Amino acid sequence: MKFTCAALFALNAACASAFTPSSSFTRSLNSGIGRKNGSTLVMKDFPKPNVEDTDNYRFAEAMSTSFKTSLKSIDSEKKKVAIIGGGLSGLACAKYLVDAGHEPVIYEARDVLGGKVSAWQDEDGDWIETGLHIFFGAYPNMMNMFAELGIHDRLQWKIHQMIFAMQQLPGEFTTFDFIPGIPAPFNFGLAILMNQKMLTLGEKLQTAPPLLPMLIEGQDFIDAQDELSVTQFMRKYGMPERINEEVFIAMAKALDFIDPDKLSMTVVLTAMNRFLNESNGLQMAFLDGNQPDRLCEPMKQHIEKGGGE
Repeated sequence: MKFTCAALFALNAACASAFTPSSSFTRSLNSGIGRKNGSTLVMKDFPKPNVEDTDNYRFAEAMSTSFKTSLKSIDSEKKKVAIIGGGLSGLACAKYLVDAGHEPVIYEARDVLGGKVSAWQDEDGDWIETGLHIFFGAYPNMMNMFAELGIHDRLQWKIHQMIFAMQQLPGEFTTFDFIPGIPAPFNFGLAILMNQKMLTLGEKLQTAPPLLPMLIEGQDFIDAQDELSVTQFMRKYGMPERINEEVFIAMAKALDFIDPDKLSMTVVLTAMNRFLNESNGLQMAFLDGNQPDRLCEPMKQHIEKGGGE
């Protein structure tokens, strides 16, 4: 099979390309960069969390399995399917069509794999990536895909912690630290309460009540907020402006590349609800190398082996 470009199932990892695959390791840089005045820079990956023990993962696993069983086509039902675009959705779609016994053909205008998360090699052999991309524990479809392709060891898991740059203190950072063994959503609430730099106690108390219906009522409450932008939701429920400045602007840019006054609050609440209800949902991992070799190639091989193009 020949791909002009295929879609990427996972996200890339800036700053991880120098590492070799490992589920957990410690590496010391003994060069002039890693050692200064006798000190040693240590880079450490953490063990893979138990991302499989969630209802969302079990549902994703069951749905994926169904393509090979109950949804598997017989020869008389086999179809040739054109997929326009070689981004994340295109390659994932082709993978599941192959599993179901069909013959997908991907058409992509560019000559590089990955769509929005593609990467290129420059003349020096360095990989140029389209921004920083990470894998969260609350990505059940991705985690299941990694398991099916046998490439879980290509994810380098980091400490369960959220790091924020302090806008009012340039160059300084603060963290939400998740304590192991505390179940969701209490681990997130405790992480916020323990942080003394980002929000005052009053601001924390103002922020919590508007978000409680999301946890109690679930998706019904979340869907009902679709007519409100993030900014409108904040003002309707009296949330402090600093939440917008410190949290929601970053979330809006990450989720849809737009400002909070233009993004539906349903989008933000859907993401928050997923992350807050899974104990390892916010733990993140980086890919151990460039996306074309470490992610696109295994998916491409899977599709080719199943008769796709």
